[in-house]
Amino acid sequence: MYLGLALELFGYCVYLANPFSVLALVVFCAYITRFQILPEERLLLVKLGDSYARYKKAVRRWI
Repeated sequence: MYLGLALELFGYCVYLANPFSVLALVVFCAYITRFQILPEERLLLVKLGDSYARYKKAVRRWI
């Protein structure tokens, strides 16, 4: 889901044709990682334990 949103934002940056608009994409990725993905991962690790830890090792964060 987050990758899809980032790709949509990237498409909008291309549409704007402004190199500085890519900064919005970088800020979005940093914000989502810090305030959404990392807390979700901590919660899933508490709830699911070792099975989530193994899954996390096998699957990349943004894919």
